[in-house]
Amino acid sequence: MDPDILVLASASPRRAELLRAAGIPFEVVTADVDERQLDGEDADTYVRRLAAAKAARVAGARSGRAVLGADTTVVIDGEVLGKPRDTADAAAMLSRLSGRSHLVLTGVCLIGPDGGQETAVASTQVEFRPLAGDEIDRYVASGEPMDKAGAYAIQGGAGGFVTRLDGDYDNVVGLPVGLIQAMCRARGIQVS
Repeated sequence: MDPDILVLASASPRRAELLRAAGIPFEVVTADVDERQLDGEDADTYVRRLAAAKAARVAGARSGRAVLGADTTVVIDGEVLGKPRDTADAAAMLSRLSGRSHLVLTGVCLIGPDGGQETAVASTQVEFRPLAGDEIDRYVASGEPMDKAGAYAIQGGAGGFVTRLDGDYDNVVGLPVGLIQAMCRARGIQVS
């Protein structure tokens, strides 16, 4: 494998698409980590910890390579909304987001070829218009919300729910590409 190709420690097709669109060469190596939030853990610490755990898990098997781990979550009223457990949970999350603002946080961890590690968190504020119950039901029935933090995909059917976005759109999709590029350049890792 080419040591100049970034290793993405994620199975997320959305993260892969964002890197591809930015022209960043990468390979995917999935990292199996426990994604449960720890008791008393705030959202910022949570996404940092998971991003670092994913990167560390893969870096152990890819010595001398730059490894990127990431984790995205939705936060409303101080509570983390991860991926929904089932359709009822997805509908409840969307009802809670309806007509309100929330934060999307993505923790990123870059482990350089030298083993040096940097973590950061990108934050984007998103506001949804009020959603009707039948609209939520149709969206949940589409299946799209089921593997997404906060039960929605801004780049998909939920794009029409958004009335305001303050921050990085790519972050809401799942990877703050500009931040990744800056982190790579700061560590001497060549990206697009």
